[in-house]
Amino acid sequence: MAQHAFLPADRLKAAAHADEPISFRQSPHNIEAEQALLGAMLVNNEALDRVSGFLESGHFYDPLHAEIFNVASKLIQAGKQATPITMRTFFENAEPIDAHLTVPQYLGRLAANATTIINAHDYGRTIYDLAVRRHLILIGEDLVNGAYDSPVDHPPKAQIEEAEGRLYQLAEGGKYGQGFQTFGAALTTAIDMANAAYQRDGHLSGLSTGLNDLDSKMGGLQSSDLIVLAGRPSMGKTALVTNIAYNVARSYRAEAQADGTTKAMDGAVVAFFSLEMSAEQLATRILSEQAEIPSEKIRRGMIDETEFGKLVKVSQEMSRIPLYIDQTGGITIAQLAARARKLKRQHGLGLLIVDYLQLLSGSGKRAEANRVQEITEITTGLKALAKELVVPIIALSQLSRQVEQREDKRPQLSDLRESGSIEQDADVVMFVFREEYYVERTKPSEGTAEFAEWQQKMMSVSGKAEVIIGKQRHGPVGTVELSFESQFTRFGNLARDYQQLPHR
Repeated sequence: MAQHAFLPADRLKAAAHADEPISFRQSPHNIEAEQALLGAMLVNNEALDRVSGFLESGHFYDPLHAEIFNVASKLIQAGKQATPITMRTFFENAEPIDAHLTVPQYLGRLAANATTIINAHDYGRTIYDLAVRRHLILIGEDLVNGAYDSPVDHPPKAQIEEAEGRLYQLAEGGKYGQGFQTFGAALTTAIDMANAAYQRDGHLSGLSTGLNDLDSKMGGLQSSDLIVLAGRPSMGKTALVTNIAYNVARSYRAEAQADGTTKAMDGAVVAFFSLEMSAEQLATRILSEQAEIPSEKIRRGMIDETEFGKLVKVSQEMSRIPLYIDQTGGITIAQLAARARKLKRQHGLGLLIVDYLQLLSGSGKRAEANRVQEITEITTGLKALAKELVVPIIALSQLSRQVEQREDKRPQLSDLRESGSIEQDADVVMFVFREEYYVERTKPSEGTAEFAEWQQKMMSVSGKAEVIIGKQRHGPVGTVELSFESQFTRFGNLARDYQQLPHR
């Protein structure tokens, strides 16, 4: 009975009368599938081409099989033949499998028992799927162990984000590394995009911002683009991006597809990471814009019954739009990515906005090293996330003070803080500029000749704003003029002289 002393009391009796060993669960694996694939590769090296897009040596359960696959792959990729004879040299000194079988002999048996390479892809997919299941078990075990014995500096929130990141990485792992696609397939994608643009209102290939002249210059907000919107304080960066977010979310229209998924036909679900302003402040801005009631009147309660009724009506309409706000301050680029992926899985995602870039933080190592390196990590991460999620990302950015030292205050690419990485990683760089802001602050004394000149200048720039496109990978650069109503923090399409009604 001594050998069964570790068993629970209710199993001692059963163990005493049972001759077979107690069963235990093994990690999911299929040795036969691994042997069949390796045998097919050794007989016909072209079998590797059928699995190289998704299968790696680390996916094999048996360490020897992993090593055989690794050596065979290197030989084939070097333009050499991988056969039991050519691979014999690499395994002559390997430890025998048992007393009667060496590794070189085992290679010969794999080739002798090989089946056709037609099934190579299926064998490879079986091996890959089982490896994913083993990885899932590992993540689960780490999560359980971490929850039982969590260090002080690793709170539950960090554990959740880490597990979520690992799960998403595992889920997305099989989508990459698919190798080349034919030019014909790329052309088909391009034609589909052109057809969608032709059928969409405004004939845009990307998401409409709701601002016609800006859409004409950019073709809308393009998927996978990182768009940096920069400007000095009080230029209206947040106001412009809030207007765009609302316009995109308001025009959202989706249709159910035959495969059960939902496809956005117009507009998009919008995620807004507001690192500076609270969700309530952001909502007040949009409410002010849509209800045409100054935001300070809303905040101070200085509204009458008619205006309150207007607010209620507008808020009811606004509550139905798919605009999601995350007001967490000081999050890392990794946390932002995890939350964006989660939103896309749960609700879909078509546009992501970050207000603003300099309030994000990178990994601890980069932050300690250099702020420029940290910004580089952040912009690189945002660009990678835009490509991964296939959505446009608009990131707001501050400008350096050197703008204020020039006579012409219009910003340039060199004015971007840590401009190297921002300018390099961004597909589009736009600047918001309101000359009215600067002219207003040079007001001279009334009754002087300078005052009359200032008044005339003020009239010419009042209610106008410029969006300067300083960089665009797939379109022209230039300036777009917009209207700006400061009391509602609202940007709009600027009416041209020929569009205005004549005075009576």
